[in-house]
Formats: sequence, C-alpha cells, structure tokens
Amino acid sequence: MSGRTLKLGAILLGVGGPGQHNTWLSPDVSADASVDVQWYIARAKEAEAAKFDLVFIVDSQFITPDSPNHYLSRLEPLTLLSAIAVHTTNIGLVGTLTTSYNEPFNLARRLYSLDHISGGRAGWNVVTSGDAGTAGNYSRDEHFDYPTRYGRALESVRVAQGLWDSYEEGAFPRDKETGVFFDRSKQHALNHRGEHFSVVGPLNLERSPQGQPVIFQAGDSDEGRDLGASIADAIFTHAPTLEQAAAFRTELRRRAAEKGRNPDEVLIVPGIYPILADTDEEAQAKEAAILGAKSFDKALAELGRPFGWHDFSQYDLDAPFPDVSGLGERSFRTHADAITKLARDNDLTLRQVVQRQLNANRSPFVGSPLTVANEIQRWFEGGAFDGISISVNAPAEFARFTDQVLPILRERGVVRSEYESTTLRGNLGLPIPANRHTAAAAASPDQAVVLPSEPVLAS
Repeated sequence: MSGRTLKLGAILLGVGGPGQHNTWLSPDVSADASVDVQWYIARAKEAEAAKFDLVFIVDSQFITPDSPNHYLSRLEPLTLLSAIAVHTTNIGLVGTLTTSYNEPFNLARRLYSLDHISGGRAGWNVVTSGDAGTAGNYSRDEHFDYPTRYGRALESVRVAQGLWDSYEEGAFPRDKETGVFFDRSKQHALNHRGEHFSVVGPLNLERSPQGQPVIFQAGDSDEGRDLGASIADAIFTHAPTLEQAAAFRTELRRRAAEKGRNPDEVLIVPGIYPILADTDEEAQAKEAAILGAKSFDKALAELGRPFGWHDFSQYDLDAPFPDVSGLGERSFRTHADAITKLARDNDLTLRQVVQRQLNANRSPFVGSPLTVANEIQRWFEGGAFDGISISVNAPAEFARFTDQVLPILRERGVVRSEYESTTLRGNLGLPIPANRHTAAAAASPDQAVVLPSEPVLAS
C-alpha cells in the first residue's frame, strides 16, 4: 500500500452498548435492531459504500437485567457475519470469540469457514471473557484466573494458526482429466500437545485467499498488552487524549518489536465517538444533551460489571467509595482497579464515582465536520492511531460522518478513495502469512523437512 492511510472500522451496536441508555428511543433506530439481520446488512452496506475497512461485532455470553440494551438480546457474531458476507464484497468482517470457552479446533474451523464464505475478509477479535459469570454457562464454578486466561488465549491462537496451515497452496488440483482431486503431500497434521490443548489436526478446510484471518485483540492489562504484542495484527483500545493514545501505540509497537515482530504490522485502532453538528457550538450543546440524558441508576448498575456485576445499590451513595478490592480479580480487573484507584486517590463518594463514569466517555471529536476532520488528522499524524472504530447506531448520525467528514479527509489524502484489495489483509496493508510448511520446504529444498509438532509460541 502506497503511503500510510487511516483505517476505518464500524462497530455495529444495534440498540446501544454500555452508557448508551437511550439509543433505542431514537426515531432513527429500529427498536429491534440488535436482532434484525436486515438492519446489520444495511449498515454494513453503508460502511462499504464509504470504503470502510471492516465492520466489527462485539460479544459476551453472560448478562444480567442491568446489562446494556444491546447485550440483552443480540445475534451470535459468526452467524451474523456469514449473513452479511453474502451481501457485501470488500468490507472486512470481524467477530469476537472467546478463547476461554471455545476449543481452538472449533474456533479455527468456524473462522476459516467465514473466511472462505467472504472470499478472505474474516477477522477474529480474540478475547478471554471479562464477565466472570460466563463460567456458570459452561459448567464451571468460577472463571479462569488471569494467567490461565491469557495462557489459554495465546496457545489457542497459535493452534488455530497452525490448523490454518493444514493445507499448502495447490493442495486440491481437482483435475477431472487426470482424475487427481487432492495432492496428499500438501496436507499436514498439527500434532499439538500443549499446556491447555491437545489437537491432532489437520483442519478439514483448504487455504483461504488471505491465508489466515486477521487477528484483533483488546486488553489493557499487562497480560492483555503482552498478548496483543504477541499475536495481534490490530489492537482495539480507547484513549481520552492524543498523548495517552500515542504512548499506548508506542508501547505496543515496542513490545511487538521485542518479540521479533515488525511493529509496522501491528495496527492500533481505538474506538472513537464523533459528535457532529453544523457548528462547534451546536455540537457541544448536542454532547451536553447526550450526557444529561444518561440515567444515573443505569450507570450505577453498570458500574458493577468490571467488579463481577457487584451490586453497588446496597451502599450509601454519599459515603466513601466502598472497599471492593479483589472483586474484579476474575472479571475486568484492569478497569476495576482503575476505578478503585480513582476513588481512593481523590477521596470520592460512590455518587461521585458514578458521576465520573457518566462523563468518562466525553469525546475529543466534537464539532463541525471540519473541526472533527482536523482533530482526527491531528491524532493520526501525531502517532495516536493507525485507524479508528466508530460505533454505529443511528444511521443518520453515521451518514453525517461518512458524507461530511470523510470527504475532507479523502481530499487531504488521509483516507483512501477506493478499496485496494478484495481481502481484509490487503485493505489493511498487512502481508499474507506464508504457509509454514511451504516456507520450510523452500528453506531446505534438498532435505527432508522436519517440522515442530506444534506452532512455535512467541516468548
């Protein structure tokens, strides 16, 4: 890809994710958007028309009555993305799948099926499941601890990557004249035996147009950052300032280089929330109205999620923030620790913490189309990110961004004007991974090739 251009992702959140308590009330949002496949297809087509690189489907497998509206009733990612695949041509299709409650063979097969169905546009957002209650849906008394979660994740991805190399290019001649359907020399078993998994292989699916699905990852803990640096092609994150975003990108690229990877092949793609109006003043008033409409009671309930859905309504709102240390240990530990530290360092009451959470998602990208375009360009050129992910709920608001902000960025060369590939890897500027068996044979053409019994794990 000539030059560095901003990558674009669209997060399809239906009737509203965390903190989006009133999204479903908008006349521009179908009240059943989160389970309406036609709604998703329409949004994906709009994103593809705007030359977005990908649509992204988030997921979790544990809910309470206090979960965000979208979480309460939504479609399973790979089923949904397979439906979107046959209605789109170029846009990438990224879904969240947990390594804590899936076997790597099943993960590899389902993701590779999507990759074939879409012609090489699949991506996997690797998660370890932050909602500790998920354990109860999979016959476990408690969720895995952090070392186990991230050990499983690393091994699971390495096994999947090994399975995706089960067939070399050209393994299926399918030559009807000679009667040769299959070249058995190009099929390879995995024979993996590791700490968490034992997988023989091979995978019963041939090589896809992009070689392997693109790996995405999100996790701000030290374990999460290390996993991302080890296996991710792109990393989802969030940062409130350019300086914090640039520091995160610098750190992840450094970690990747220390693991022997090319840091230019690790893309940082934070989620942003642009708020647009005709003027800066109108956009600021719009943001104030959005923040003012948020429900304190719902925010109080949602505060419990990183603490394993702890019930904070039992406490005096105006007393000091309660001692809940340790409750996030098997849940969203990094987020829980950050909230606890904020409260302790500033002597905050529970009410003040909730109020801070209500305002925590204030967007740096608020203003007229020109103002927002300028700010996105400033962050991009300042090394804050390689791409951005935008939550899509109301189609009219998404259209404001695609029709008013993107043309400015395209004119400046920040965003490309056309797709450059039919695969997700191609459009993200990422190389197609060489098949390990083909590469090993090429390195030793005159010798019998002896491969390790499992994919080599990054240190």
